[in-house]
Amino acid sequence: MNVGALLSFLLFTILVAVISWYKTRKENLQTAAGLFFANRNLGFLVVGGALFFTNISAVQFIGENELVYTNNMSVMAWGISSVFAMLLVSEFIMPVYLRSGISTTPDFLEERYDIGTKRFVSVIFLISYIVNMLPSVLYSGAIAFNGLFGLSNSLHISYWATIWILVWLIGLIGCLYTVLGGLKAVAISDTVLGIGMFAGGILLPYVALKYLGHGSVHTGLDLLLAARRDHFNAIGGPKDAVPFPTIFTGMFLVNLYYWGTEQYIVQQALASRSLAESQKGIAVACVGKIISPLLLNIPGLIAVLLYPHLNNTAEVFPRIVSDVCSPVLTGFIATITFGAALTTFNAGLNSTSTLFVLNLYKPFKEWRQESVSEREVVRVSKRFELLVCLLAMLIAPFIVFAQQGLYTYIQMVSGLFSVPIFTILLVGLLHKRMPAIAAKIGLTFFIVTYSVSQLFVNTGLHFLHVLAILFVATVLLMLLIGALVPRKEPFVQQWNNIVDLRPWKRRHVYTVMLLLAMVALFVIFSPLGLAR
Repeated sequence: MNVGALLSFLLFTILVAVISWYKTRKENLQTAAGLFFANRNLGFLVVGGALFFTNISAVQFIGENELVYTNNMSVMAWGISSVFAMLLVSEFIMPVYLRSGISTTPDFLEERYDIGTKRFVSVIFLISYIVNMLPSVLYSGAIAFNGLFGLSNSLHISYWATIWILVWLIGLIGCLYTVLGGLKAVAISDTVLGIGMFAGGILLPYVALKYLGHGSVHTGLDLLLAARRDHFNAIGGPKDAVPFPTIFTGMFLVNLYYWGTEQYIVQQALASRSLAESQKGIAVACVGKIISPLLLNIPGLIAVLLYPHLNNTAEVFPRIVSDVCSPVLTGFIATITFGAALTTFNAGLNSTSTLFVLNLYKPFKEWRQESVSEREVVRVSKRFELLVCLLAMLIAPFIVFAQQGLYTYIQMVSGLFSVPIFTILLVGLLHKRMPAIAAKIGLTFFIVTYSVSQLFVNTGLHFLHVLAILFVATVLLMLLIGALVPRKEPFVQQWNNIVDLRPWKRRHVYTVMLLLAMVALFVIFSPLGLAR
């Protein structure tokens, strides 16, 4: 075990914790608004940092570098193409949410359809977080931490036992952090870690190229460009992990869902003090996505030359960090990776309790004509977080048996929950007379059909194309139901805003700049760019 790296990790991690504590020490966490939404008072830098680093977890560090190593840069499309979806959400969806004054995305579905739809979607969210999102974050964090410090070898215990220990360690720390700090602590730590990720994104490729070039960055870059140029290509072919056409089908839908509907993401933006701050924050997160390949993809490229025959490809990222970095830099990168796992897990826990307490527990108590105090809401939410944490820690180690790789596994499973919810949201926004029964049938049809297509039927299509086909089929089904039994009165959104709704005046200028940067990255990593 590298003692210097471990000490460096502890120092940087404690520093982040102290900053988060100092910034949140006066927060009132005894109310739902304080615990779940930081009293709706976050500025754009904190919102942007929270959005970006809540999205970036150890899943991306491990999974994307692994896919670059085994395939090529086509996996970059997940993060880079999301910039377009984020800007659409900023312009069209966030104003709708903030105008409604909602606490959760199912709240809007209740307003648009009915309370039954809200409960249905809330349950889907909870299942998704408990069986997929939270366990995968814990598992990837455990892989990264073990790889960076070589704990299984140092402690002379099996890999399986090490993963169990680390999963429970990360889970317990994350649960404690969320219960004590609420959303504000998560957002502050996300911002600090986001700054650290930018620094790490510059330093890690630099030292890795220097290591590859035996002391010369220029030589290392020449070696990288001269060998295995096929790995540079971000324009994926039919047999690649991310075929290029999928960017315009299922991936586009998944990204729109993720940034516009996913509770633990949207909750960060809902905590902003105004629409303008929310839109600026999303733009800051877009800048992070543009820069992120430096840390999420480039190390995987370099590892192709350093380790041509790795058995456990999930170890690509931690292996290259531990080999090329000094102890101090290794500890710094470990802090970023550990923090990525922790903050995403924290945000997910916070959102699960938000969904459960506000959408299921509190309405049930009110239906029984029992009053629910703010103190009871906070107490129940913290107990529920402990239960969810326990379930996630029990499930996480078994992801080791996923055959198609961590990142692909996560995206395939999340498609079961994500695109169906986005479908009914989009149709509800565009079709004012769509009835609630259409939303419920549409959700059921999509989930059942997608499950069958992935588990029992070999369609021969990439799962993202399957998602796009089912999206179209579900929309047509809902339109048919809407034509047969339309809503009696057209939907009219009620204004219940509690923040300033004036939009950011300069957003269109920055939108164009960000879209040009997105396109430029695809050109650079293509047969027309570095690959040539």
